[in-house]
This record gives sequence, C-alpha cells and structure tokens, in this order.
Amino acid sequence: MNEVQQQVASLYREQFGKMVASLLYSSSNIDPELAEDLVQDTFSAALTDWEQNGIPYNPKAWLYKVCKNKAINRIKRDARLEALSEKETVQEVEQRFSESLLDDQQLKLLFACAHPDLSPKIQVVITLKYVANLRVEAIANVLGMTIDGVDKLLVRARQKIKNEKILLTEPTTEELAARLPVVHKVIYLLFNEGYRASAGKDLMREELCEEALIITRQLMGSPLPNEETMALYALMLFNAARFEARFGKGGELLDLEQQDRSRWNQQLIALGSDYLTKAETKNLSTYHLEASIAYFHCTSPTFSETPWRKIVTLYARLLDLHPNPFIELNYAIALFYNGDTQNAFEILLNLRRHTFLNRSYLLHATLGKLYYLHGDKARAKEFLCKATENAQFERERKYIEKLIEKI
Repeated sequence: MNEVQQQVASLYREQFGKMVASLLYSSSNIDPELAEDLVQDTFSAALTDWEQNGIPYNPKAWLYKVCKNKAINRIKRDARLEALSEKETVQEVEQRFSESLLDDQQLKLLFACAHPDLSPKIQVVITLKYVANLRVEAIANVLGMTIDGVDKLLVRARQKIKNEKILLTEPTTEELAARLPVVHKVIYLLFNEGYRASAGKDLMREELCEEALIITRQLMGSPLPNEETMALYALMLFNAARFEARFGKGGELLDLEQQDRSRWNQQLIALGSDYLTKAETKNLSTYHLEASIAYFHCTSPTFSETPWRKIVTLYARLLDLHPNPFIELNYAIALFYNGDTQNAFEILLNLRRHTFLNRSYLLHATLGKLYYLHGDKARAKEFLCKATENAQFERERKYIEKLIEKI
C-alpha cells in the first residue's frame, strides 16, 4: 500500500460515516443510500486524483469540497428528486454543507440524528454508523445484537428517511432537551466500544474514547447539560483514569486486582469526583449509579479494600432501573467478592441462556476465573477453554491462557 492509498484508507475510516451524515443533514433530497454512493465516489476520485497530482495540502478539505460538488450536481440533474428550483436547492446545500459541521459542530450532528420520527434504537444505530463511523460488526457488539439484525435495522432506517423525507437537521432550541437522552446513550456506547476494543490493540477504536470525551466537553460548554450529563462525564473520566493501567509491560490484559494503582491518573479521578458531586440529584440515573461504582473502585487504596457491599447495593439499584444481562454479570462478580458465592454462580450460570453472552468471551472467562478462585479447578478449566474459543482479540486469548496455566 503506497502513501496515497494509506492516506485515503485512513481518511475513509475516520470520515466516511461523518460525510454520509453531513449529506443527510445538507438536503432532504438526499437519502442514506444516495449519500453513501456519493461519498464512495468521492473517495474513488481521491485515489485517482491524488495518484496523479499528489496529496493536497488539506486532504480532508479536498474531500468535503468534492463531495459537496457531487451532491449539488446530483441534485441538479436527477429528475426523480423532489421538484425544487435549482437556485433554492443549491443555495440550501451550499449553506448547510460544510467541513466545520463535523468538527466544531459535531455535537449538532449528534442531535440531528436523534430525530423523533425515528425509533430510539434506529436513532442510536444511525448515529453510531454515520457519526461515530462504527462498522456494523462493532454496532452489533455494543448493542448486543446480531450483525443481521443491525443490517435490517439500517435498511429500515434508510427506507424511512427516504420515503418520509425525514430531514436530519439541527433541531430547534425547544427540541434539544427532548433529544438529550439519546445523545447521552450514544456517547456512552461510543466510549464503551472504544474502551472494550482497546483490549484488542485497536488504535482506531481507542480514539473513540477520546472522541466521546471531547463531545461531552462540548456538551458541557453548552446551555444543555443536566445532572445526567455530568454523571456520564464523571463515569467516563473514572474509566479513562485507569486506561493505561489495564495493560502490563508486555501489553497483556490485567485484572483490576493486578493493576498498578500508582499508574491511575489522579487528576482525572479528582475531576470525575468533582463532576459526580455536581451531578447530585434526587432522581438518580443509570449514569449516576455506574459513576458511583467507578468512584469506589478508583478511590479504594487496594483491591482488598474495595467496598463490595456498597457496590453490590448500587448494582442492585442499577438492575431495578435498567435490567440488562451485562449489568447482571457485573452484579454477580460483585456478589462473589462480597462473599455471596452461591448467588453469584447461580446468576452467572443462568446468563448462559442469553444467546449473545453465551457466545462471548466475557461470561465464560468470568466463570472460569471465579471457579478457579473458588477452588473448583475442573469447572474453571472447562469455562476457560470455552472462553478461548470465543475470544476476539489476541490479548484476551493470552489472558485466558495465563489463567489456564495456573490450574
């Protein structure tokens, strides 16, 4: 792969979804399928032009200019599109399509995708695809769906946007508050995907964590944030504080009890604590509860001094608010370390009924490790071998292999 191909490939990963979303934002005459075709054409043109004339001084600006022109030309010549005068259509697109939309105004694009005429799940999926530029496989992982399920959802979303001419545009001030919960959820999923996938040494996905924090900082600087926004920000700061310590010198995954706590970023922990205090409210959200759990982990001097009883209580409240198999898994882990091993194993074994979790590395690795700590080496090995089969990343496999070596 030569320099031009590397540059185009990098920009494609970074910008494709955002360019598609921007075209949708720019005109109601452009549907998702057409937008994706126009962006694909733009990158094909970049490969040809840059091979002949060299990479431009500002390659991203080049892409947006060419993409904008392709969109305007398509609107001019396509007689099948809505009959608007050429002058009005071109003026609208020229005014609303700009590179700054994706940088300084990315937050606006997030709110635009949270259109009330789309179902909450579709809102999340199209934002993860077009704004965060996640692959279908990654979206399926974060939402606990099948790849086929995400594909079908995207097809329905594209058709609805096309048939009903849903304009993905920036909402009015009055509409912003109603869309805030969807934006929170997307930011949360975006950060979690980056945090999880970094275990696979995927640098592009590590950047998702940073992007989620940047978007939240932008949100915090607007008139929109509420207590949930601050709790979400605190949660991400606590997790980001432990980011580097999750890996050993050889790049291997480390459990919480193995991590060098001196490597935890105390400034981020202090900032997270400050925002968690500011987020105090009588109506606690899931973000408040998760941030409180992360706070106790981050502020415990050692693993053995972790207040597991408090964490168990928080997870129980979290399950009442938002029943979820992933939360249930963490609740079981907390129960185990709090001494309630019988209930912990009962919950974990029942979670095998959940199709997605039963196919994941996480559930079986957890069962293997806890059975090992419980002294049942036979069952530990059984589940760890199953976890190896389901591991997606080399780091995960190496982590399991080290546990098997101890048995």
